[in-house]
Amino acid sequence: MNPKQTFYQTQAEAVIRQLQKRRMKGYYCPTKEEAVKTAMSLTAPDTTVSFGGSVSLFESGVLDALKSRKDIRLIDRSLAKTPEETKQAYRSSFSADTYFMSTNAITLDGQLVNIDGNGNRAAALIYGPDQVIIIAGINKVVPTVHDAVRRVHAIAAPPNCVRLNLKTPCAVNGVCSECLGDDCICSQTVITRRSQVLERIKVILVGEALGF
Repeated sequence: MNPKQTFYQTQAEAVIRQLQKRRMKGYYCPTKEEAVKTAMSLTAPDTTVSFGGSVSLFESGVLDALKSRKDIRLIDRSLAKTPEETKQAYRSSFSADTYFMSTNAITLDGQLVNIDGNGNRAAALIYGPDQVIIIAGINKVVPTVHDAVRRVHAIAAPPNCVRLNLKTPCAVNGVCSECLGDDCICSQTVITRRSQVLERIKVILVGEALGF
């Protein structure tokens, strides 16, 4: 391994130890391909699976792997044809066996920080699905919760708003202004400091940059 890869693994292992203290299960995968294999091994056949909006799931290949499986029931809200079908997909996700998502940031002491617009992703993380599997690139690791919130506002939210064609100040000017406009996607801030159900939350850390 080169020095960068060695550091990524050392840092990930340190975070995983902290996750364990917080009743979450952690895994380290040096590559996206290994992350897909791990994620699929944790997804049992004949189960219902859903996922939140995530560039990391797409870039890692996990989303394609889920869509290619014929032995699971996948709730995919992108297939909804009406607002009512979209709403039903959101609600059905809360009763899924497994829910896939990324996290906006993860601290060195094992806390997950997520900032949402609608809040469906954060809500599923908090309660509902029997298992939550988080795919996170090593770029999501930050020192503290304060750094995590700052990362979302300065690094993650602006390009996400651009992707969604939203006219927020951060998308237009590149700088967060703590906006309260209709296009704001920073409505809910959730800090997950432990899992009430032992190992319900599983975090797959990938030794590559993924998502925003």
